[in-house]
Amino acid sequence: MNRTMSAAVLHGAGDLRVEQRAVPRASAGQALLAVGHVGLCGSDVHYYRDGRNGNNELRAPAVLGHEIGGRVVEVGPEVPDELVGGTVVVEPAVPCRHCSLCTAGRYNLCGNGHCLGSPPSDGGLAEYLAVDAAQLHRAPEGLPAAAVPSLEPLAVAVHALRRTGFAPGQSVLVTGAGPVGLLVAQVALAWGARRVTISDVDESRLEVARAVGVERAFRPDELDGLRVERTLECSGAVSALDTGVAATVPGGRLGLVGTVPDEAVRARLAPVQRYEIDLVGAFRYAGGFPEAIRLVEDGAVDLVALGTANYPLERAAEALGRASGGTGVKTTVECTTER
Repeated sequence: MNRTMSAAVLHGAGDLRVEQRAVPRASAGQALLAVGHVGLCGSDVHYYRDGRNGNNELRAPAVLGHEIGGRVVEVGPEVPDELVGGTVVVEPAVPCRHCSLCTAGRYNLCGNGHCLGSPPSDGGLAEYLAVDAAQLHRAPEGLPAAAVPSLEPLAVAVHALRRTGFAPGQSVLVTGAGPVGLLVAQVALAWGARRVTISDVDESRLEVARAVGVERAFRPDELDGLRVERTLECSGAVSALDTGVAATVPGGRLGLVGTVPDEAVRARLAPVQRYEIDLVGAFRYAGGFPEAIRLVEDGAVDLVALGTANYPLERAAEALGRASGGTGVKTTVECTTER
């Protein structure tokens, strides 16, 4: 193997450079991946556009990308050789595995870990990546390589529905038909929801929703009178939070999945108190990958339909620019063709 590789390195807002770096080596407990595809997420867009995502600021050059699929090409000591050659998806949030939250199974809330692709931790927009083997999950056989990274947001969707206490037979509203919203809606249907409604201001995304089996796809102004037992807000828009609160029945539950801006404090929350609507947060995932993989293996969720554009690594800046403009649903970057 050539011991140098290309990597897309973010130096500042709007300043992404494809550079040559040394290929990392798999140390004890790690595997080396030939990165196939990386899906671009809203957090990647924020880092690229603003040099920060929420409270986390880019302070030194870093490689973005946490939705990562690839093939294991080498393993380090203490890792079984049979992992080599397998196609995997990466669980990018690496917990400490020792704190009280980790041992209680809520490792997504660990304050001592890090997340690949969240500066200063490098992510997957490179030809090769060394990853803790414990963070790898085998992808379903036959799943196209460009769709493998979408198992990560599918795990987000699984965790979000679990956080709302969803049960079969309930009605669900999903606000925001981006990748996560589309996956939440599909999982709700797969788990036996009585009725699933999804809303968005973008008609092209509503068309994708209908294509993946979510027949009740509407603009927000078409939801008057809708009442549901579970609402999942996946857009991060304050207006969508207002829509979700208004649609949730007394005693229902609303899950915050999208990153809500600080000005959300101006949202209409009085009904939350008056009608005892449970308001819960959902952050990343805790144990969501096995169920996400099962849903794809069973044909219950369509990941392929989400992919609307794919770029080679040398055009990663163009890919991020496209994703920043909100065009399409899921933009991916192909990092290496090694199979």
